[in-house]
Amino acid sequence: MSRILITGAAGAVGQSLLSVLVGLGHEVIATDIRAPSGLSAGMRFVPMDVTGDDPARVIVAERPEVVVHLASIVSPPKSSTRAFEYAVDVTGSRNVLNACVANGVRRIVVTSSGAAYGYQVDNPVPLREGDALRGNKAFAYAHHKRLVEEMLAQARTAHPALEQVVLRVGTVLGAGLENQITALFHRKRLLAIRGADSPFVFIWTQDLARILLRAATVGPAGIYNVAGDGALGIDQIAMKLGKPVLRLPAAGLRAALAVAKPLGLSRYGPEQVRFLQYRPVLDNQALKRDFGYQPDLTSAEVFDLWQKAAGL
Repeated sequence: MSRILITGAAGAVGQSLLSVLVGLGHEVIATDIRAPSGLSAGMRFVPMDVTGDDPARVIVAERPEVVVHLASIVSPPKSSTRAFEYAVDVTGSRNVLNACVANGVRRIVVTSSGAAYGYQVDNPVPLREGDALRGNKAFAYAHHKRLVEEMLAQARTAHPALEQVVLRVGTVLGAGLENQITALFHRKRLLAIRGADSPFVFIWTQDLARILLRAATVGPAGIYNVAGDGALGIDQIAMKLGKPVLRLPAAGLRAALAVAKPLGLSRYGPEQVRFLQYRPVLDNQALKRDFGYQPDLTSAEVFDLWQKAAGL
């Protein structure tokens, strides 16, 4: 049995991880700026803001064997700033990592993202763990995940005693989960760029929770892409939803967003076109072969589950 500390435990992924930890006998310290709902026996909530001194204070007091670091800004609210997102994503990860090193934590599990590979025209399809991380500076989330992975790579050299499991996660979907990606599916017409299929890869929330559990306990250290088998192109998604696809030229959409964002007519700028064109498509062979986990649901099945729950 282990003493496991979870950051970002009140988020959707954190709550899913807590649910699969119930009854397994581990001592669980759930941390976040607010308490997660429904903590079971053997689980405690400790407030922790990763952006400041809390990680050092809490980790030295709790002495966890394993830290599962989930805290990040995945879907920033309209009021969010790049500085705040950097503070949580990058500074927060540095604070947690430094506290783990200083206090003899045995293993850290970090949820990175497929976005760390970047939205690049020449990305291999599919992407494997040895491919370059080129998270675009124009995308806060992608750039921050790249910076965190660079930080983790340095720590693997400087502090080899700290085991690392780094999970490059695709788009997470589950019943009732809504985010920036699912907002695209609620539109009357699905938006696409002419000449770019740019398929989605999905991972079910419960599959991700079980992967995190294995990573925190008996799974091997290493870096793994996390996605269900297969991928879904925009035409396949449109067919499932019974909606038309609006295909726009990349240059025209960039020009329109360049005007609309300064006027407050769109929260997205011209950089968003790359997101529509060059989404990372993740290969999950290492997850299955080396990590030892076969996702229960394919990307298509994950989408079907979410679609049914969303009433679409």
